[in-house]
Amino acid sequence: MKKLRIGVVGLGGIAQKAWLPVLAAASDWTLQGAWSPTRAKALPICESWRIPYADSLSSLAASCDAVFVHSSTASHFDVVSTLLNAGVHVCVDKPLAENLRDAERLVELAARKKLTLMVGFNRRFAPLYGELKTQLATAASLRMDKHRSNSVGPHDLYFTLLDDYLHVVDTALWLSGGKASLDGGTLLTNDAGEMLFAEHHFSAGPLQITTCMHRRAGSQRETVQAVTDGALIDITDMREWREERGQGVVNKPIPGWQSTLEQRGLSAVRGTSLNVCKIRQFRKPPANRQFGRNVSLTRSGAMR
Repeated sequence: MKKLRIGVVGLGGIAQKAWLPVLAAASDWTLQGAWSPTRAKALPICESWRIPYADSLSSLAASCDAVFVHSSTASHFDVVSTLLNAGVHVCVDKPLAENLRDAERLVELAARKKLTLMVGFNRRFAPLYGELKTQLATAASLRMDKHRSNSVGPHDLYFTLLDDYLHVVDTALWLSGGKASLDGGTLLTNDAGEMLFAEHHFSAGPLQITTCMHRRAGSQRETVQAVTDGALIDITDMREWREERGQGVVNKPIPGWQSTLEQRGLSAVRGTSLNVCKIRQFRKPPANRQFGRNVSLTRSGAMR
């Protein structure tokens, strides 16, 4: 089987810290090039990573089988639709689009083109969260907190909900199985309309789910706590597992060889998306999978 040809759109901070180290470690794929609308900023980054710079989005698409999109949320609809119309598989940073209708249009386009369209929610691939998901059959309560030390503004509430709080809601609902109802919640902003605090409550059968974020909590801590029939499990920052089962506390250390990118699920996102793209590119299945709506986006009004 020939190697998959990969491209990158967007070379900002997240792409440089989280994605280029993963994608540049080419083994059974080739990194064909990168494109960013700001050529002057993109060229030094491409040179440091030894990645060819594409003159345009269309020229990048013409040389690739799949493209990872890390550009601004506002650009997602135009960039992703251009790539799909060019016959290219896409893995894009969350959120898929700025609003629900544009997200649905992209999913429909990918289905018509029989192409892979994947949103890179890396926490779904974090090893400790994956292990926790297998322990929740008897869970009564699930709570996820993801706080910021001091990150109020400069963007408005809507931007922060989609840019950061979305991780919390998506991860909690994914852990619970995805079939949850929104029972209520709170959104607090300052006078400028910038998010200060968010907390929401969901239910999935007997399971009660809480998501929480404060933008000026004095801490960057991320925690997930599950209360089950016989166990209390706490995960901190995707790397510390603490478990109580009536006979003391058990702390599970992470493997010494496991990198931060692996702990946070980024390596697995890459591997999963590339494997799916290979299957589609070289075996051409008959149709795309349907994507379900996230209850958090539709019922909370976070996407309209």
